[in-house]
Amino acid sequence: MQAQTNVKQILFILGAGRSGTSMLARILSLCDCALPQSLKDANAANPSGYWEPTDALKLNDAFLFHYGATYFDPTLRLQGELSFGPEERASFVGQIRFFLRQCPNAPRLVIKDPRIVALFDFWLQAARQEGFEPKVVIPIRHPQEVVASLSAWVKAPTELWSALWLKYNLLSERDSRDLPRVFVDYADLLSDWRRQIARIGRVLSVDLSSTNAAAIDAFLTPDLHRERNSGPVVEPFGYPWLAQTYALLMQAARDQAPDAATLDRIWHMYRQCERSFRVALDDSRSKLPALPPHDGIMSWKR
Repeated sequence: MQAQTNVKQILFILGAGRSGTSMLARILSLCDCALPQSLKDANAANPSGYWEPTDALKLNDAFLFHYGATYFDPTLRLQGELSFGPEERASFVGQIRFFLRQCPNAPRLVIKDPRIVALFDFWLQAARQEGFEPKVVIPIRHPQEVVASLSAWVKAPTELWSALWLKYNLLSERDSRDLPRVFVDYADLLSDWRRQIARIGRVLSVDLSSTNAAAIDAFLTPDLHRERNSGPVVEPFGYPWLAQTYALLMQAARDQAPDAATLDRIWHMYRQCERSFRVALDDSRSKLPALPPHDGIMSWKR
């Protein structure tokens, strides 16, 4: 049964970057779901477009920067470790509410910016205060495909990309448990978007029947799946965190309830290890010499 037409719905696309978030935003926009205005321009990293609002991007970046973070921050400092005062929380939520009021007044609104995953509590509060009924779509993609895609975009250690895949997928699942949500396999969406869109509509009780099928077919070109990997998941941290998380989320993409207890265990292990190494590194910066002393055998250089 479809949702009542007099209720404004907001579909948040969560998940890790390079997992199909942009693709989903565009497809849903061609299924009679409204996108915000002033979208980020396409570029070499994403020639088919990002379909994310620049105003939301700037808003989220400003908040993250204020706390010394960026989208590329693998830490969980913002997730319970830092406290936000009532005035600061109200200010940020108010800015999000102002942004939402500038969006098209449509029955269904799609919001996609990967930064929202780390700030979802604020966005969820703002959406509810603006009278929206929030729902969540989470695309899932093989970790090695995401790592390869990010590595082609920015040269950085694969450990960072693996940590980001884990962080944003765990956060997306964890913070959406009390909401109507659906998980979508990236490859399934590419191979049979009609079936997946029908599934999204059915699970979320969202009317996606009005589709521009020709435009979607033209949009879904083979180059959207340049990185392909169906092999075993590489575990850079010595624990099967990525493989287990990927397997459980893929089960969710097959309409099986994910094992929350196992995902919580992975979350707590990642938090514990991440924080221990980060605190040790930050503390060492103020105590270790800038250059190790010459020991008569080897001269050290930065």
